[in-house]
Amino acid sequence: MATLSSFRVLVVPGLYNSSPQHWQSRWQRLYPHFERVEQEHWDAPVLEVWSSRLQEQLLRSEQPTLAIAHSFGCLTTIHSALNAVPNLAGALLVAPADPDKFDVSAAVSGRLPVPAIVVGSLNDPWMESGRSRRWAKIWGAEFIDAGALGHINVESNLGDWLYGQSLLQRLVALSAESRREAGNALPVATR
Repeated sequence: MATLSSFRVLVVPGLYNSSPQHWQSRWQRLYPHFERVEQEHWDAPVLEVWSSRLQEQLLRSEQPTLAIAHSFGCLTTIHSALNAVPNLAGALLVAPADPDKFDVSAAVSGRLPVPAIVVGSLNDPWMESGRSRRWAKIWGAEFIDAGALGHINVESNLGDWLYGQSLLQRLVALSAESRREAGNALPVATR
């Protein structure tokens, strides 16, 4: 049975990075093996530049990798996945930014080649829930309505966001099953 330790995990923050109290940062403290994708300019979200940085980090290992993305980090992850980035095995896409707001709709339009879960909020100022649901369909991702959580960030007061962690476990199962179906068994996890 696949576990989280069967995968390499990359945290892909959005604009301005994720502060210490953001659920992504809290997860990194809970799971010290998670790696953060660092951008050179956190205040300048340029899709191709951010995507290139993610791809560089993915190429540092042959281990199947899960991306845990937030906001513009979701668009970064999607862009990389659509450009046949190696090793990406699945993506948890939380509160994706609206591609139209960044003029990147064409660059992120297409069915993802890996399992993905999109988590949207009813009152997210960065992408209205209905649009988030429509984009999830375009990406071929499962859509989860998280209720009224704003942008699912620090202001949402989620702490360690246990529900999000359960969605990550669901992604582990979906990604492991997808790899089995494709004939790419996961390496045995070592402790």
